[in-house]
Amino acid sequence: MSLLRTSLVVAFAAVVVGMFYGMGRPISAPFVDNVYMEELTWVEVRDHLKRGHTSIIIPTGGVEQNGPHMVLGKHNYVVRETAGRLARRLGNALVAPTLTYVPEGDIDTKKGHMAYPGTFSVPDQVFESVLEYAARSAAAHGFTEILFIGDSLGNQAGQEAVANRLASEFAYKNIRILHVSAYYDPEHNGQIGHLKGAGFSDGEIGGHAGIRDTSEMLVAFPQGIRMDLTALNGGVGFKRSGVHGDPRKATAEIGEIMIGLKVDAAYQQIMDFRNGKPLG
Repeated sequence: MSLLRTSLVVAFAAVVVGMFYGMGRPISAPFVDNVYMEELTWVEVRDHLKRGHTSIIIPTGGVEQNGPHMVLGKHNYVVRETAGRLARRLGNALVAPTLTYVPEGDIDTKKGHMAYPGTFSVPDQVFESVLEYAARSAAAHGFTEILFIGDSLGNQAGQEAVANRLASEFAYKNIRILHVSAYYDPEHNGQIGHLKGAGFSDGEIGGHAGIRDTSEMLVAFPQGIRMDLTALNGGVGFKRSGVHGDPRKATAEIGEIMIGLKVDAAYQQIMDFRNGKPLG
C-alpha cells in the first residue's frame, strides 16, 4: 500500500473514530445568563434546568387597539418586560414565549376591542387549549413550577381555569401551577392607589390606554407611543378613539412605578404560594 493511500486510510479511520467518540459525549456549551427561553438553545435550557431553574413563567399578552397613540402589541411588550424582571427576582425561573393571540371580543359581532381594525381575537376555549399545552410542554421538560402571568383582563379567567384544571394532575407529578392573579388587578397591585395618592383623578387614570398603559409602554417599548396623538379620552371619547383616561399625563417615571408594582404583587403572591400561605 502506498504511503499516500495509507495516510488516507488512517485519516478516514481517525474521522470515524472521532465521530463515534463525539456521539457518546454530552453536548456542552457555555452557560448563558438569559431568562428568555426563545433566545436560548435547547442545550442552554437544559443547563438552566440542571442549575435548578425549574420555575417557568408563561406570559400572555394580546393584540388589541390602544387608541391612536399606542401600538397594538402593548400587552406583549409590557408582559415581556415584567416577566423578565420577575424571573430575575425569583432567581430560578425562565420566561416562555408570550402567548399573543388571546380573547379580545366576539369576531362575528365585532364586540369589544374587535370593533377596531388590527385587533385579533380567539375564543376562550382556543386560548385555554393553547395555554394548557404550553404548560404540559413545560412539565414534560422538567419544569416543576408553572406560573401564568396575564397582562390583559380577558386572559385572567382562562388562566385560572387552566391552572385549576391541571392542579390535581400536576400535583400527582410533583408539579405546581399557579395563576398569578395579583399581577394584573390594579386594586390589588396598588397601581390605582398610587396614582390617586399622586393626585390623579379617576377620569385622568381611566381604564384603557390612559396613564397606566401609556406609562408602562414608555418603559417597555417607548417607540410604540405617538405622544403627539395623545389626548384625554382620545379627544373624541372612548367609543370612537378606544382611549379611556388621559395619556398626556403619562411618563416613563410613572411607568417604572407601575411596572414595579405589578412585579412586586406577582412576586409576593408567588412567594406566598411557595410557602403554603393562603392566596388572597
